[in-house]
Parts: sequence; C-alpha cells; structure tokens
Amino acid sequence: MPLRLGTRGSQLALWQARTVGALLEARGQRVDIVTIRTSGDRLHEAPLAEVGGKGLFVKEIQDALERREIDLAVHSAKDMPAVLPEWSAIGAVLPREDARDAFALPNAPLSCDIADAVERMGDSPTIGTSSVRRIAQLSMLLPRARFEPVRGNVDTRLRKLDAGGFDALVLAAAGMKRLGFGGRITSAIPTTDCIPAPGQGIIAVEIRGDDEAARAAVTAISDAGTAAVLDAERALVASLGGGCQLPLGAIATHVDGGLELEAIVASIDGHRSVRRSARGAAARPGELGRRLADELASHGAASILDEARAAHRPLEGSY
Repeated sequence: MPLRLGTRGSQLALWQARTVGALLEARGQRVDIVTIRTSGDRLHEAPLAEVGGKGLFVKEIQDALERREIDLAVHSAKDMPAVLPEWSAIGAVLPREDARDAFALPNAPLSCDIADAVERMGDSPTIGTSSVRRIAQLSMLLPRARFEPVRGNVDTRLRKLDAGGFDALVLAAAGMKRLGFGGRITSAIPTTDCIPAPGQGIIAVEIRGDDEAARAAVTAISDAGTAAVLDAERALVASLGGGCQLPLGAIATHVDGGLELEAIVASIDGHRSVRRSARGAAARPGELGRRLADELASHGAASILDEARAAHRPLEGSY
C-alpha cells in the first residue's frame, strides 16, 4: 500500500513533499501526496502576528494524520508547535538547507555583503516581512526602517517587491534556494545580525507514534545530525513557553563533536534583547535547549516574551 503524505498546497510545501516522496520512492516505497488546505492558507491576507502563527500551517494536517486519513505529514519544521500532541512524533528530518534569513532588493540580482545591502536600501526603507522575530532583530540593524506585512508564495512576494511595494523583502534563504530563486538573494543576513527561527531550513516528517510501518519507512531518510540540532532548538522554545509569533531566534550547530546553541529574545521595537549561547553533548540536545532557555529566562527573556504574547494575541480559533 502507498503511504499517504499530507502537505499544504503552497509551492514550497509541495516541493518539500515531493522531495520526501522521491526519497521514499527511491527506496521502493510507493507514495501518494494529499494536499490539505490549512487555516493559514484561508487567512492568507491577514498579518501572521494578528491571527497566530505556527499552528495555522499544520493543525488541519495534524488532524488528518490523527484521523488516519494520511500516514505522514510533511512540514517546514519552523511552522510546527514546540510541543506536539501526545499521539504524534517527528519520524524524520532532512538535511538542513541554509538556515539564514536573506534580504531581496528589487532588480538587484548581484549578491553583496550585508553592509552594502543596508546601504542600497537607504536611510528609512520600507521592508516587507510578517515575522515579529525578524522585525525585533532587524530594528537594531535598521532603526529607521518601516516594516510592512507581506504574505504569499515567494514569487508573489518578489513581484510585489519589483512593482515598488517595498524597498526590500526579508525571506528565508532556504525557501528561495529550494524554489530556484537563489539568484534573487541580495544578501544573506549573518546570524550575528538576525538569528533565524528555530527549525528554519529543516523539513520534518511527522508520524503517528504507534505507526511502526511509517516510522520504519521514514527512518531510512532521516539525517541524524539535523535531528539533533532541531531537538535542541525545539527544547529551548518549549521551555520558554512556546507560542505562535514570538521575537525568538535560535540556531544550533555542530562544533568540535558537540552542539553549540545560540538564541535571542528581543522586544518588538528592538530596544531590549537577551542573547546567550551554550554548548553541550550532541547526544543530549534537549538538555542543552532547556539549559539555555533557563539562562535566557533568568536574564529577562521571560518578561520580554510575556509582553510579546500580550501584544500579539491571535484571533480566537485561529491557532
């Protein structure tokens, strides 16, 4: 029997699902892709900070997985809630693509460093992004910038940019590269200026915890190194209380046989921030994530996150 693989219908989501499907089929497993419309797709015009965030893009797919209408769910890992339902598990992750955020400027195909990109934007640019995490951090780099929400597929956003709607866009480098828009990246943003979202650049395959056949099928395509960094990042978010749209960045990397985890919590206006890093054993990524979360919280991150949650409560029923 083919495995039914559930996914959103966006360009990037379908790319991810087809990639997972191709890897499984290369190992002799038949796959059927099932497209599911999510709340995030239905509310495509609303700013994410107003309607929620992570749950918007996975809830209906998770519901279908729980009802056994599909056997696997493919997600962008950064869209997944920090705590999964008890019945589900992450069965596999693919190797991480470039985790950084990136600036795209109109009609600027030549890449440049971050300083040149900032200079090209001018003194008070209008920047398209719906992410409070990006706004909070980039407000430090561009204090006179005006940030405007933008939704839609990558090509739709780029058309709005080229039509004069913005002076620049901020997008995930991974999504741009996967969809063939890598040439539109004006400058990748160093993590020293903007730490990416936990899980950014990682494709995750969710399964039912009791489905041993599905687990066996996807384990063969999973990347252990990426699974460790994702576990560290997700443990940090869960320990800080999770949430939808939060000004929280975290990225783990393999260093000297262990893991290094760096994270930031910043106020929406960028005026306050707490940034810390820690190292730990690659075999115990969750422990590292929880330890760094405790350090962030003890230095003021908890109060910043509480303020952000109060300021950006999602509409009732949208999460």
